[in-house]
Amino acid sequence: MMASDPAQSPQVTTEDPRAANREKFELELEFVQSLANPYYLHSLAQQNILDQPAFINYLEYLLYWKEKDYARFIHYPHALHHLDLLQHAQFRSEIKKDEWREYLNQKQYDHWRTWRDHPGISVALRAADPQESGMQS
Repeated sequence: MMASDPAQSPQVTTEDPRAANREKFELELEFVQSLANPYYLHSLAQQNILDQPAFINYLEYLLYWKEKDYARFIHYPHALHHLDLLQHAQFRSEIKKDEWREYLNQKQYDHWRTWRDHPGISVALRAADPQESGMQS
C-alpha cells in the first residue's frame, strides 16, 4: 500500500478568516466560562500562572466579554464576576489558598441555591397573586 499524499488529505486550514475568527471566539468563550469554576482558578493560582505578566494582560484583554454583544453567549455569569476579581493582584494571590477557594465555592453555591428566593421578589409575587391575597373569584 502506498503512503497517502499529504496534499490530498483533508486538512482544516485557518487561512479562511471567518473560520479563524470563529475558532478564536469559541476558544476564548470556553476559557472565560471556565473561570466560573473556583477549583480551576485555584489550580491556575497554584501553578503560578496568575502571576505571569502575559497572562495578567490576557485577563485584561478578555474584559471585552462583559460587553452586551459578547456577554449574551456566557452561560455561567459567575465567569464574568471572577474575571473582574482576577483583575486584582490581591485576589490572584489569595485564591492560591485552599480557604479562599472554599469560600468562593461556598458563596457561588449559596448564590445558585438562593438566587430565585430573593425576599423582595417572593413578597411581590405573593401580593400580585389573587389567590394568595384572598381575592378569589
